[in-house]
Amino acid sequence: MKKYFQSVLCALLALVFVQNSYAQVLEPSKWEHTTSKKEVNIGDQLDLIFTATIDPDWYLYSSDFDPDCGPMVTTFNFEEDASYELVGGLKAINPIEKFDDIFECNVKIFKKTGVFKQTVKVLSEKINIAGNYEFQVCSDIDGKCIPFDYDFEFDGIKVLAKSTAVEQPAAEKKEEVIKQASEPVIIPDATVDVDTAKTIEKTSIDYSKAENQGPILDPDLVIESERDKSLIWFMIFAFVAGLAALLTPCVFPLIPMTVSFFTGQGKNKGQAIIYGLSIIAIYTIIGSAIAPIMGPETANHLSTEWLPNLIFFLVFVVFAISFFGLFDITLPSSVVNSIDRKADKGGLIGIFFMAFTLVLVSFSCTGPIVGSILVSSAGGEFLKPILGMFAFSLAFAIPFTLFAIFPGWLSNLPKSGGWLNSVKVVLGFVELALAFKFLSIADQAFHWGILDRDINIAIWVVIFTLMGFYLLGKIRLPHDSPLEVISVPRLLMAVGTFTFVIYLIPGLWGAPLKALAGYLPPMYTHDFNIFANKYSDDKYELCEEPMYGDFLHLPHGIQGYFDYDQALACARAQKKPLFIDFTGHGCTNCREMEAVVWSNPEVLKRLKEDYVVVALYVDDKTELPEEQWYTSTYDNKVKKTIGKQNADLQIRRLNNNAQPFYILLGADEKVMVSPVAYDKDVNNFIQFLDEGVKQYKALY
Repeated sequence: MKKYFQSVLCALLALVFVQNSYAQVLEPSKWEHTTSKKEVNIGDQLDLIFTATIDPDWYLYSSDFDPDCGPMVTTFNFEEDASYELVGGLKAINPIEKFDDIFECNVKIFKKTGVFKQTVKVLSEKINIAGNYEFQVCSDIDGKCIPFDYDFEFDGIKVLAKSTAVEQPAAEKKEEVIKQASEPVIIPDATVDVDTAKTIEKTSIDYSKAENQGPILDPDLVIESERDKSLIWFMIFAFVAGLAALLTPCVFPLIPMTVSFFTGQGKNKGQAIIYGLSIIAIYTIIGSAIAPIMGPETANHLSTEWLPNLIFFLVFVVFAISFFGLFDITLPSSVVNSIDRKADKGGLIGIFFMAFTLVLVSFSCTGPIVGSILVSSAGGEFLKPILGMFAFSLAFAIPFTLFAIFPGWLSNLPKSGGWLNSVKVVLGFVELALAFKFLSIADQAFHWGILDRDINIAIWVVIFTLMGFYLLGKIRLPHDSPLEVISVPRLLMAVGTFTFVIYLIPGLWGAPLKALAGYLPPMYTHDFNIFANKYSDDKYELCEEPMYGDFLHLPHGIQGYFDYDQALACARAQKKPLFIDFTGHGCTNCREMEAVVWSNPEVLKRLKEDYVVVALYVDDKTELPEEQWYTSTYDNKVKKTIGKQNADLQIRRLNNNAQPFYILLGADEKVMVSPVAYDKDVNNFIQFLDEGVKQYKALY
């Protein structure tokens, strides 16, 4: 009854579709069926192979997901016959996993080509295999879905007389085939099952003389939903990214500086709006132009280069000292008078350069966020990166513009109580603490070794302890008013500050401090770590000593590599899939993923036991020997450092420059599962790793 109802429903859907399409009959897929052998003996097994060729912009639902999810799964119905019997169930070969936005569940689909296999055992000389299959294809463009129901019948299968040869034990048969595998691969005879033959054939491939090309990513594995393809949703995503950028350590302390600039210089609301528009214009123009001119890896270069980071470090220290009251930062009178004269005449150079300074100082933190937009621009897209950068800068500029228009939001605090100066001093403590983030990035990228994790934590403990005492009135600075009574908000801030200090203290002895993983130097820089043996694993053996292992590291005791070719060779030798981690010294999200997701025992077990792991740092400044330099085919620039070459590999082979970026690779360098980026859901990451192992076993 259920099958009858489904058939009626499919027929009605097809009829409605035909009527709405003005009698235009669409067939977005073409099917063929064949067998793995043309001649078999009675008692042999053979594969029935169904191949669907799918039109562009259409996809076919697979057979191996929950049929109650909603979409129509592909089903094969075989007519019962005494001449054969089914062996096992139907197999869908490498479908693509996808989250269906309409049905809100996980499904599996095929694009371009879909393959299904069913194994049968031959029982009679006259074999009769027939049946029908039902499936559904849908469009990526307009959301059309069409159900189909086709019949099939296999002919041309020649069944020989039952073999009279003495049956050879199965173990001896496999040994014989394995011996043959050392020579040019020979397809086994009918006495060895197809899966065993394929396993022997694939494991016998010799990759030792093959020249590595880099990861090979099938475009079908880059799953883009309709939401991702929409410019409106893309702009919404960019807008949210702009709001998130305001919370980065090198952006939000600049808001009070903006207020000071506009209140101190007597700017009007119209000029404040021009200030916000200047931010938008600078980000949109420079952000859209930088990719085709210099390449998308420029963002990583600027955010990890030693000179800009040292400058930002010194700027934040100077700002902090100024907020403490040692001196006031003012422009030279001649410059101020010149800008004022131009403002009186309608010139807005000062406003523009204030906005330009904000963009430059904040770019160290915002660069990685806009990296994906720059890749789109470098890849030849024009409208999308411009609109994305516009939306990003719009969200980024709104708070600065509003504070510039309404500076009273900060400056109208009661003067008698010294509230305004207290706010400045607290921001000074915060800026002083965050200044060390810039020094840490340069220190890691260039391996100076001057700011280890425990030293950074010690500095923060001192800074925030002093800040807590300041909030309680135990410390007074030059411009503070006498504090006779501590207000409730001030007391609560002091409680929060000391709580944060107590949270930091265990970190001096190696506690992970997961909430701050992205803002502190990595754990391997810690000199005294009582938790060092928590993730140790002496059982794991590497194929050879990792290159660059003396200054590059993996977290949680994971033993791995830092060179793609070396790691791939080991993965092939150990017959394991390769886990590629595109990461960076200055990548905050990378550290968060390692602290929150990688540290999970189930994730860690899989990384250590099921994979060969390689961490490819895209921002490392170590210069390689000249004989290892090469000119990239992507931007025609010479790649001299470890970071430049790793970044070029990611961009050139995977069309991506964001970190973190995780790839699961097979022995033939093909990406087996859709790549994963920043996602702190542990279950999603476990599913990603498990799917990689499953695909590796099926393919190799």
